[in-house]
Amino acid sequence: MSTTNFSAIADQVKLDILSKTHALENAAKRKEIARNFVSDTITVPTEEMYAYATLATLGDDVYFEPSTAALESHVAQLTGKEAGLFVPSGTASNQIALRTHLKQPPYSVLCDHRSHIHKYEAGGAAFHSGAAVIAVVPSNNHHLTLQDVKDNVILTGNIHFAPTEVVALENTLNGTIIPQDEIVAISEYAHSVGLKTHLDGARIWHVAAETSTPLKELCDPFDSVSLCFSKGLGAPVGSCLVGTKEFIAKARWFRKLFGGGMRQTGILAASAAYALSHNFPQLPRVHALTKRLEAGLEEIGAKILSRAETCMVRLFRLALCDASLNARQIFYDPSTIGVTYDEIAERGEALPESLVLGGSRLVVHIQTSDAAVDDFLATVRQLAKEKKAAGFVKPEGQVNGAVKDVYVRRGKKLAQ
Repeated sequence: MSTTNFSAIADQVKLDILSKTHALENAAKRKEIARNFVSDTITVPTEEMYAYATLATLGDDVYFEPSTAALESHVAQLTGKEAGLFVPSGTASNQIALRTHLKQPPYSVLCDHRSHIHKYEAGGAAFHSGAAVIAVVPSNNHHLTLQDVKDNVILTGNIHFAPTEVVALENTLNGTIIPQDEIVAISEYAHSVGLKTHLDGARIWHVAAETSTPLKELCDPFDSVSLCFSKGLGAPVGSCLVGTKEFIAKARWFRKLFGGGMRQTGILAASAAYALSHNFPQLPRVHALTKRLEAGLEEIGAKILSRAETCMVRLFRLALCDASLNARQIFYDPSTIGVTYDEIAERGEALPESLVLGGSRLVVHIQTSDAAVDDFLATVRQLAKEKKAAGFVKPEGQVNGAVKDVYVRRGKKLAQ
């Protein structure tokens, strides 16, 4: 039998995660975030958000937590739904929603091929719900249309197919806004043939800010909606799933089943509430800054074929494939000025105050600084100038009726 006294065990258990320079490190991290274009998920709580969060109630959310219940009720009312459920993440919210809608297999979920539900949730629809996914490429290369849905939905009783039971849309998707009249048309059709509709509205806040459309109007066409607090709104954790009282009661059960029941969530709910009050009003500035970033890239010489609509700069590049040119979506393409992503990232990192870049995607968020945008554009402009001085020019040729980019350096043609 061990004779170690308890005080020795307690000494072993002790842990202090705060360094002596903790406050300075946090200040440095906030400064770094202001120059990070990788995603809006990297936003961090401000000191004011922290201070507000410490005032939250101390209930247990598996039973009842007052601050969390107040948040759920507010978001439900804001979106015109009967009830809400606070969950740890957008992925949890989407997957709980699908599992709640889907009753008896076989069945399928129809969505955009680029959607988070399809590409970035680790095959959750198949794992959690046993659902097949019908991933549709929009015919207009922008958003799913009613005709896209009609052309791909499975309504037959043929036993070879998994009938569609849910149509899931995402708004925004990669920063683009689905026209509301298209959403209404898709929803009306889906409901007319007995299907449910779900909205991954992780960034629906951006749609409301850009179009001045009330959240209720944006969410009315859907049976369930997921809204994220930790992306564009800058809260540390959490999403809210909304729907009918019956739907949310069942979703709460699945949240527990999936391991998503949480305890003292008041501090997280308070952070989300702070974000709604103080960070949502910042989104128009985010969109204006994104458009300034896009205009600067265009002025330097980058080819932009799809305008920035909210918080992401989105460019397209024509890729040669099987003797035909097809649009391949990327977020921005510096090859039109002879520059690579790696060159921009390396030059940005080498600045006295580094820029953090993630390759082909540029995301502006509530903590992005004006200076970061200026420094990014100055970096790209300088690289373009150096490439031009080295002999890069860009004539445009036609291939199958579409533009093909060709670079010339010291007389040698390099097809891109």
